[in-house]
Amino acid sequence: MKELKRILHVDDEADIREIGKLALEAVGGFMVESCASGSEAVQKGPGFAPDLLLLDVMMPGMDGPATLRALREIIILKNVPAVFMTAKAQPSEIAALKDLGAVDVIVKPFDPMSLAQQLSDIWSRATGGS
Repeated sequence: MKELKRILHVDDEADIREIGKLALEAVGGFMVESCASGSEAVQKGPGFAPDLLLLDVMMPGMDGPATLRALREIIILKNVPAVFMTAKAQPSEIAALKDLGAVDVIVKPFDPMSLAQQLSDIWSRATGGS
């Protein structure tokens, strides 16, 4: 099984990007490419070749679902597991995001100290690991 190493994190809020990057790199030991918008993710994603997509749902312009659809058009990113982050955590909203192809949904506000472990657990489930 491939190891989770590279995470493409997309969020329009600079503080969330900074906290997420710090938490994932310092606590999880991951390489993180942070993007402030869906269009930036579409530009940087293919060159970064992430193992996992971590997408905010509500962003101006291209929201998370639109970003995921655009990333899925790029052949190298077509099958990369995607996780949405959202403050809208009603069961129906989570189900709708999973219907779009997300392997899981993390509710904001997230715990920076446990984010890396959460993503590792999701990654294991999504890729059939233990």
